[in-house]
Amino acid sequence: MDDIYKGQSTAAGTGPVAIPKTGEVTELKRKLKSRHLTMISLGGSIGTGLFLASGGAIHSAGPGGALLAYSLIGVMVFFLMTSLAEMAAYMPVAGTFSTYATKFVDPALGFALGWNYWYNWAITIAAELSAATIIMKFWFPHTPSIVWSAACLVIMFLLNYLSVKGFGEAEYWFSIIKVVTVIAFIVVGALMIFGIMGGKAIGFHNFTVADGPIHGGFLAVLGIFMAAGFSFQGTELLGVAAGESVEPKKTIPHAVKSVFWRILLFYILAIFVIGLLIPFTDSKLTADDITMSPFTIVFQRAGVAFAASVMNAIILTAVLSAGNSGMYASTRMLWDLARDGKAPKFLAKLNKRGVPVNALIVTSLVGTLAFLASFFGDGAVYNWLLNASGMSGFIAWLGIAISHYRFRRAYVAQGKDLNDLPYRSKWFPSGPIFAFTVCALVILGQNYSAFLGSHIDWKSVLVSYIGLPIFIAVWLGYKFAKKTKMVSLQECDLRREQ
Repeated sequence: MDDIYKGQSTAAGTGPVAIPKTGEVTELKRKLKSRHLTMISLGGSIGTGLFLASGGAIHSAGPGGALLAYSLIGVMVFFLMTSLAEMAAYMPVAGTFSTYATKFVDPALGFALGWNYWYNWAITIAAELSAATIIMKFWFPHTPSIVWSAACLVIMFLLNYLSVKGFGEAEYWFSIIKVVTVIAFIVVGALMIFGIMGGKAIGFHNFTVADGPIHGGFLAVLGIFMAAGFSFQGTELLGVAAGESVEPKKTIPHAVKSVFWRILLFYILAIFVIGLLIPFTDSKLTADDITMSPFTIVFQRAGVAFAASVMNAIILTAVLSAGNSGMYASTRMLWDLARDGKAPKFLAKLNKRGVPVNALIVTSLVGTLAFLASFFGDGAVYNWLLNASGMSGFIAWLGIAISHYRFRRAYVAQGKDLNDLPYRSKWFPSGPIFAFTVCALVILGQNYSAFLGSHIDWKSVLVSYIGLPIFIAVWLGYKFAKKTKMVSLQECDLRREQ
């Protein structure tokens, strides 16, 4: 990292940065421990996707179809996580996707991936603010929405502003609440299945009703691939947090191993329990309402008092956790872009606690503006922004797969010993190739239904796929403006940052 601050251009083509003034903080503080990393990644993927959207997934493809889709996406995420862990343990930086793509592929791709990821999470902050107002209106229906959105924004900002350790602790406890809830749900559900709670035993009856466990065929399962993918997004936060972790060589591999199995077991077991207890033909599974959440329905049937209020509070925690993580990830990415000369210089400033405060303020303002846009007209501006960010997570995952493939090939091409890697991803090159293929399938199949029928629904196509041409335009625009080229394997910058 020192050579970047001294103004030297790297082999990957990153631009020079001015020499810092004496006493100025130029590096992030390594304050995140293994338990923080584990919970940041775990909490980032357990949220409304599991608590609310899982019911719709089961309704669309049946319990068997949902299990199949989530299992396959889970395998893909495993390969992505191990790919990211290999690079992050070797070269722990806050910029991750942007830095790795710049060093191992093409500076233009790194530029596009960095801004893509920042934008994705900045808009997510706005989405979570909107969700928070809906959740609070469950208890306070007549309170103005701006009150709750402003309160949540202040909480998220302060948790990130105080210190990275404060962020890590907040995310740790947010995640603990979600994990305990899922475990309690699985235990209660198992007791209900065998008739120990909630009446007579249900067994496997609901898995075999109507046309069997898989409903709707391949296209229905493909549709669940997309929903499952969105649910798993957030696991890559581990890579962003690597730049501020204590002993990344040890903590990152440990976190990856524990996070993947916990996420997969939580999702698979939770969906399995829902599929057994609630018929997939039940229309309640499609309702985007806390009172109709499959978790709420199961807890109510088990006789849990105030189940809707309890789940509403837990989902509020999930929303705050997602917004908190989003603000952290987007702030670090914007700081790293500025440090590499790909964003305004003032955004690279750190305060004495090692927090990129200027990047934090700008990110918060953008999230606020996107949220306020939903107040105009029918919220068309905000909906367009949200749709444009919809596939940004998948694009980031593509970037991880490509970067890891190039990193490993460059590592070998430059004569380095694979045994010297702090963490070595298994199943190379099959792992990143499989992950790339599935991600590409999900991106291209984002809204396959718009192409079916006698006429193509171009409006629907534009809304669903707008994020892809925006990414390509940013990538190619930077490439032509800076005349960047793909970095050869021999010239990939494999110097480890201290």
